[in-house]
Amino acid sequence: MRWLSEFRPAVLAVAPKLLALLTAVAGVMLMASGATPSDPMRFLWLVQWAPLILIEISHFLSSILGLVLVLLAFGLSRRLDAAWMAAAVVLPLAAALALFKGFNWEESVALLAIQGLLLPCHEAFPRTAALSRMEITPGWLASTVAAVLGAGLLGYWSFRHADYANVSWAPMMADADVERAIRAFAGVAIVLLAVGVWRLLATPATPRVVGDADPDFSRVRAILASADCAEPASNLALLGDKRFIFSESGKSFLMFGVRGRSWVALGAPVGRRDERLELLWRFREMADAHAARPGIYGVGPEDLPDLVELGFSIQKTGESAAVPLDSFSLEGRRRETLRRNWRKTGEGGGEFEVIPPGPSPELMAELQSISDQWLGHHAGGEKGFSMGGFTPAYVAEFPIALVRVEGRIVAFATLWLAPKRGSFSMDLMRYSNDAPKNVMDFLFVELLQWGREQGYEAFEFGMAPLAGLDDRPLAPIMSRVGNLLFERGEEIYNFRGVRRYKDKYDPVWQPRYLAAPHKWAIPILLADVGLLSSGGVAGLTRRSPKPADRPADTPKAAA
Repeated sequence: MRWLSEFRPAVLAVAPKLLALLTAVAGVMLMASGATPSDPMRFLWLVQWAPLILIEISHFLSSILGLVLVLLAFGLSRRLDAAWMAAAVVLPLAAALALFKGFNWEESVALLAIQGLLLPCHEAFPRTAALSRMEITPGWLASTVAAVLGAGLLGYWSFRHADYANVSWAPMMADADVERAIRAFAGVAIVLLAVGVWRLLATPATPRVVGDADPDFSRVRAILASADCAEPASNLALLGDKRFIFSESGKSFLMFGVRGRSWVALGAPVGRRDERLELLWRFREMADAHAARPGIYGVGPEDLPDLVELGFSIQKTGESAAVPLDSFSLEGRRRETLRRNWRKTGEGGGEFEVIPPGPSPELMAELQSISDQWLGHHAGGEKGFSMGGFTPAYVAEFPIALVRVEGRIVAFATLWLAPKRGSFSMDLMRYSNDAPKNVMDFLFVELLQWGREQGYEAFEFGMAPLAGLDDRPLAPIMSRVGNLLFERGEEIYNFRGVRRYKDKYDPVWQPRYLAAPHKWAIPILLADVGLLSSGGVAGLTRRSPKPADRPADTPKAAA
């Protein structure tokens, strides 16, 4: 029997779809049976052994259970454990009712056969979401309505063309059958209407944007502070422009933005590792229930198995840089320029300091002034979604690294910290018009040294868009187009400059991906990510000042 165990993984892989199909067929069979005339001879034999009231109840409930099986088939296709358990109960119950409604033993055998296939496949239904959280899609609901209407039309045709001419008592029985069929059809229609109303009311609409005045914002802060798995960029959840899906335990969340029909999750779920896949499934199902186009942006290699599990197509969008702090040093010829820039700013009176979250109103006003000066030299204005923007409430959430010259702040950066001191990064990076030329090199070097002293393992420099994409003849078309933009698109964005600037620190480069249900959706989602981050078309079309108006040192490449 060894070959059976070898085929078991393949059987479990196809079981959800196959059992969902068989269960849906069984449900349609029960609804059609309830809407059509009973076999006269079987019915006469049955009324001798069973009370008429039991027959009437069985006929009515059998049709209702047919509808329930059609709806459960959706949950089975989504691999819900609760749908498996419900189907395991409903199938034998429906098989028993089939005997009592008209001694339809063929239906009972078919239902029990499906039950026999269902029971050994419990492993194929690992998702633990409750049935009340099942997002019945509009398409599935429409198919169920069509099945109910089809059963009703089949019953109407059957009774119009039934031949009872050779049986004297048949007209009386036919009238009773019609009454039973009408009651069953009406019951099914009422239950289906109830399900539709429940879906309209109970299925969550697109979650609202959660801002700092919302009670859910406290939940987001608490999860970020204690998450088992979170990247520094997970702190973008505090920007106030995201929507959230929370896990049932309340210890994990997934954040996403909405633009038109695109729902774009920013990164992997944050919180408990064992809840990540469930949140990804709920995100996809919720988007599907609202006819939206789901995408997940900025995920790393460790997230790819979950995305493959969702059936998503994956496209590399660039690479992110992380500097291991234990190996970082200013020694050697390779770091000569960086060492000289750092030392020159320090000798010119540069001082570094990290202050805790929640600066005073006076200090916040000073930072706002520096930010306004910086924005005056950069195109597009404040960003959002995948990049932070300067708002006092958001800035106050984080520690702030300051660079002072002669006691006056000339540059600052807000710091993203991750739980358990695995890595940290910076978000906003702003400097004043009179800042020293190489102030950003000074700030970065001081930050790396500060992080090492605080016990962090790495400093994340953020992403270099379109870096690392292949231009081979057999590479995906999106990769080849991205490589062309990286090599020739300096007028659009400083792609190569970003990569060169971060390479000065010898980082470890890690690929980043965008995932979507279909390849064709990836360009649309990429465009929507850009629009979400830039504040729409208006943000993208804001022109940058003339190069002569900018400070001599423009560390935009590090942004």
